[in-house]
Amino acid sequence: MGAKVLERFPAGSPRGSWPAEEYAAQRRAAGEQATVVMDLKSDAFLVVLRDED
Repeated sequence: MGAKVLERFPAGSPRGSWPAEEYAAQRRAAGEQATVVMDLKSDAFLVVLRDED
């Protein structure tokens, strides 16, 4: 399973701020299957489109 990274957000956002989730919601509203995953190595949230097999 692969994925295309659309955007990367640092995990250290201010409390109450969810920029990765907000960006993914905008992409879903535009008809894309965007989801948020955590990249532990880079300490970042990634908004990705998963490949459809």
